Amino acid sequence: MLSSLLYTATTAAAEAAHATADHSASSLPPMWMVAPFVILLLCIALMPLFAAHFWEHHYPKVAVALGLVTALYYGVARHDTHSLMHAAHEYVSFMALVGSLFVISGGINIRVKGEATPLVNTTFLAIGAVLANIIGTTGASMLLIRPWIRMNKYRITSLHIVFFIFVVSNVGGCLTPIGDPPLFLGFLRGVPFFWVLEHCWKGWAMACTLLLAVFFVMDTKNFRRAPKEIREKETAHEQWLFRGLKNIFLLGVVLGAVLLPKNLQEMTFAGVVTVPALIMMAAAVVSYFLTPRPIHEANDFNFAPVKEVGFLFVGIFLTMIPALQILESGELVKIETPLQYYFSTGALSAFLDNAPTYLSFLAASMGAEGLSVDAMADVTKFAAEGGQFLIAISLGAVFFGAGSYIGNGPNFMVKSIAEKAKVATPSFLGYIVRFSLPILVPILVVVGWVVLKGGGVHG
Repeated sequence: MLSSLLYTATTAAAEAAHATADHSASSLPPMWMVAPFVILLLCIALMPLFAAHFWEHHYPKVAVALGLVTALYYGVARHDTHSLMHAAHEYVSFMALVGSLFVISGGINIRVKGEATPLVNTTFLAIGAVLANIIGTTGASMLLIRPWIRMNKYRITSLHIVFFIFVVSNVGGCLTPIGDPPLFLGFLRGVPFFWVLEHCWKGWAMACTLLLAVFFVMDTKNFRRAPKEIREKETAHEQWLFRGLKNIFLLGVVLGAVLLPKNLQEMTFAGVVTVPALIMMAAAVVSYFLTPRPIHEANDFNFAPVKEVGFLFVGIFLTMIPALQILESGELVKIETPLQYYFSTGALSAFLDNAPTYLSFLAASMGAEGLSVDAMADVTKFAAEGGQFLIAISLGAVFFGAGSYIGNGPNFMVKSIAEKAKVATPSFLGYIVRFSLPILVPILVVVGWVVLKGGGVHG
C-alpha cells in the first residue's frame, strides 16, 4: 500500500481529523460495527486451515458480503455517502497502483537457475531493499519474486518467502516517499521529499541489517542441511538473462503518475477514479498487449494473485471504515510518546492498510500540537519540529506492514505467486506465529527502542 491511493486517503482522513474537535462520541459508529472487519480477518486467518476448499472457491463472496454489511450501514442507517465514496476512491487507486505494477513487472523476465548460496541470497535481498525505494515495494516485489523462487528452487522453503516479504515488500521501502504508500501520504501533505531519507535512514539500516543477518544464519543452516548434489546445483554459476526490458519505461510512466502536480492528483472522474489511476491502468494495458507471450509464459503470468488481492481488499477497505473512524476520534487510547506512536501505528498497520493508519496517527499527533493535517504549512512545521513523532509513525507504518499478509498490498501477491509456483508458504496464523512474532517483532522492538528512546512527550 502508491500515489492516487495515498492522496485519496489523505483527503478524507484529513477532513475527519480536522473535524475531531467538534466530533462527539455519538457521531462515531458503534463498536459492534467493527465486527465485519474482525470476522473478515478471522476468515482470512482460519478458513484456509479448517475449510480450505470452501474458502478457495467462495472467498470473493465472503469478502464482498461483509463489505456490503458496512456499506449498507453507512448508506442506509447513517446516510454517509462521503465515507463510502472515500473508500471506493481509495480502493480504485490502490488497485490501479498494485495492478499496474503487477502487470508491468510480469512482462519483465529475469532468468537465473543457480548461485543461491546464503551470501548470494542475502545480497539479493539487500539489493531488493534498495530497489524498493526506487520503484516501490510492489514494483520490487513483483519484479524480483519470480527470480528469487527460481534461483532457490532446489531448496526453497517458507523461510525464503517470508523474509522476502519482510525485506523487499515492506521494510526496504522506507527511504523515499515512492517506497511505501504511508510515506507518500506525508509527502503529499507537506513532508519534504528527502525528509524520510534524512531522518529514517538509521532505522532502515538497522532493521535491514538485523533482518538480513538473521536470514543469513537461518539460510546457512538450510543450505547445510541440503544434500551435496543440491548444494552443488545451488552454487553452479549460470548467466543471468533479462527479457522484456521495454517495460521498464512503463514502470517509469507509473512512477511519473505518482509525482504528478497536486492539481492533477486532485482531478477525479465520477468522484472515484483519479488521473494518476487512469495513467497507471493505461500503462498496464499497453504492457500486457505489447509483451510477447513467451515472456508471460516464462513468468507463469496470470491474474490470480491480483484477483485475490482485489476481492479481499474490497472487503478490507469497506469493513475498516468504522475501525479507522473510531481510531481517529482518539476515544479509545491516549498516546503521548514517540515509542507509543511507533508501537500503536505498527500494531494496527499489521492488520489494517498501513497508509490510512499512518494518516490517522499523524492527524492525532499533529492535533495534540494544535496543528491540522489538512494544512500543508502545518505538516511542514510538524516535520521540522515534531521529528521524533513523525519518525515513529513513519517507521511503525512501514515496518509493521510486514506483520501479517494483509499489512501491505504486496504481501498477499507474493504469497499467491509462491503458491502458484508450488512453494510451501505458511498460513495466515503460521506466518504470524512462526515468523512475525518470534523474529520480526523482536527486531522491530529493538530498532524502535534504539531509534526513539530519547523522544519527548506531547504537550
